[in-house]
Amino acid sequence: MQTSLDCVPCLLRQSLEATRAVTADVGVQEHVIREVLRMLAELELNQPPPLLAQAVHRRLRELTGADDPYQRAKTRFNRLAMDALPELRERVRHAEDPLLAAAQFAVAANAIDMGISSAITDEAVREALRGTLGEPVHGEWREFVDAAAEAKNILYLTDNAGEIAVDRLVIEVLGPERVTVAVRGAPVLNDATVVDAREVGMVELTQVIDNGSDAPGTLIDDCSSEFLQHFDRADLIIAKGQGNFESLSGTAANVAFWFKVKCEVVSRQIGLPVGAHALLSPGHKGTGQ
Repeated sequence: MQTSLDCVPCLLRQSLEATRAVTADVGVQEHVIREVLRMLAELELNQPPPLLAQAVHRRLRELTGADDPYQRAKTRFNRLAMDALPELRERVRHAEDPLLAAAQFAVAANAIDMGISSAITDEAVREALRGTLGEPVHGEWREFVDAAAEAKNILYLTDNAGEIAVDRLVIEVLGPERVTVAVRGAPVLNDATVVDAREVGMVELTQVIDNGSDAPGTLIDDCSSEFLQHFDRADLIIAKGQGNFESLSGTAANVAFWFKVKCEVVSRQIGLPVGAHALLSPGHKGTGQ
């Protein structure tokens, strides 16, 4: 998926919000924004949005001296999601279709995305999870169920901190013994890393690897050889979040994309409204507009 002009102001907003998270110095904030504006004027837009975001956030970390501007927020959301997990697990256990219920909770937790807005409140996350099972499912769910039933080796690409705790529900239903979980190779936005996987107990549940990349998506050419071996071996890949959709759509036939539609650019691409919960099974065809 190529970067849209609409992605440019979004990257600029991310830069300002991240800088404000680590410093109240207006001079530093202005310097960062001017640098990012210069970068955005020169970057090629015929690349996927996560590639541009990777470059911008690398520069942002250099300018602010903060290795992980979102660290505090990530820890807060990990704790919030872990607190909610017992109740969500009970709801999954009593659901008519436990796998579908777990998937719906996991997609609802994709709302914990500071790339879209840094002003996510704890109550907003709780509310998103509470109302989840009433949300319609958009996608070919039965096709996914059939693919999952046959898969012996499932690769689960996580997205955000906090969200990764709720991803545990899906893995518990699928069977941890056949799932490998992949996180980002280094901090970027509030995406989950190995640190977050440890905080939510994912490393005790199943095998966890990192993808070797600091992009807020999965850029195949930027990932480690270890990750690529798992990617190529997988019978089924579950890719969480818009960043993974933006970077992987059209690259492999066995990828299911699960995410909350958060912007008009992606909405037009897949033919679903902003706010929709997308559970797109392998082979899904969007409108491509």
